[in-house]
Amino acid sequence: MSKPSESIPTSTRFRRAVTALLVSGALLAGATACGGGSASGSGGGEPARSDIAMSVAAQQEAVDEALAAQALTAQAAAWQETADEAAAAATPAPTTSAEKQKFAKTRFVANAGLAAGATYQWIIKPYRAGKFKKGAKGRTFALVKAGLAGAFAYNRLKAAADNAKGDPLLSKAVAPLTAGIESLKGLGSKLRKGDASDADLNSLQDVITGVKSAGAGAGATVTDKVPSLSQLSGG
Repeated sequence: MSKPSESIPTSTRFRRAVTALLVSGALLAGATACGGGSASGSGGGEPARSDIAMSVAAQQEAVDEALAAQALTAQAAAWQETADEAAAAATPAPTTSAEKQKFAKTRFVANAGLAAGATYQWIIKPYRAGKFKKGAKGRTFALVKAGLAGAFAYNRLKAAADNAKGDPLLSKAVAPLTAGIESLKGLGSKLRKGDASDADLNSLQDVITGVKSAGAGAGATVTDKVPSLSQLSGG
């Protein structure tokens, strides 16, 4: 997967976010405890202690999400390599012209299938379930996964378009979709930040549908293939 263009690595930003969350949690708990002490003197100790418990629980949940997001970001580095390995292992190296065309179709199907599977599993499905809405439980983690899936899908679609060039019929069918694929370049970042619009997701679905249709018309039927846990972790 292409590396982020930001100067600060994503994993570093998450570590800083975790640190900030821990510090803010400690400060919040301390401030609430002080308020609880004065309230105790006036007969309000129990509500103050309840507020402390709620604040700590909320901060812990945020920390857990940030840690999980950091772990998932680290796994993302293995996506590009494992996807390539999965496609390459599907068939031996071609020699004749006919074998090269068959190999191109096989690679196309593998890459397009991974893009479609990742898109549905970590973008479309959670979006329909309301996981990206502000205030939704687990929103941070869902957006991180969606962002990684968006970048992954873009890379796999680019690879599929390149694979298609090895087969004349498939190349002709996919050519009109290259602009649409390129328009998805920044989608991963938008999803991660929670800035992706309905139009962005509709465009993604349209591209996936177009690629599947192009493949079917050229004898390269694409089916969704969700990257496995072993692929995500590089195992």
